[in-house]
Amino acid sequence: MKLSTKGRYGLRAVVDLALNSEDEAVALSSIAERQGISISYLEQLIAKLKKAGIVNSIRGAQGGYVLARKPEEISVGDILRALEGDLNPVDCAEIEGSSNTCVGANSCVTKYVWMRISDSINNTVDTMLLSELLEEGRRITNESASEGREPRIKPSCGQ
Repeated sequence: MKLSTKGRYGLRAVVDLALNSEDEAVALSSIAERQGISISYLEQLIAKLKKAGIVNSIRGAQGGYVLARKPEEISVGDILRALEGDLNPVDCAEIEGSSNTCVGANSCVTKYVWMRISDSINNTVDTMLLSELLEEGRRITNESASEGREPRIKPSCGQ
């Protein structure tokens, strides 16, 4: 399974927002610049995250975006599903729990593979919290600062 740029860039944007919004709201232009994401694409991602209750907007001169909940209450799964939809590796009525029946469901052996992959993916992203990513981001930032490098999180390798 490959995540689209929506999931990859959106996760980066939420981590950036969380790292930089502890004291004040963050402008999208700041996130876009730090993460190398176009502002128009970032606006689309943030709209989905706002609709899912992950971020809130604040209007006004000091406005911008903040997390809607504490980082300990937001899973990576929450973020990815808001941006990507379900995280199932294949379209399968058995995995999706759909009322649509599959004509080959009774004799399909591979559905067990897809179900286990789906369960593993969902379990992993649902147990990984935004707060854990923030801790890692702070560790990287502190290491960079102690080595005399620019202390900020750069765009991820999963671009």
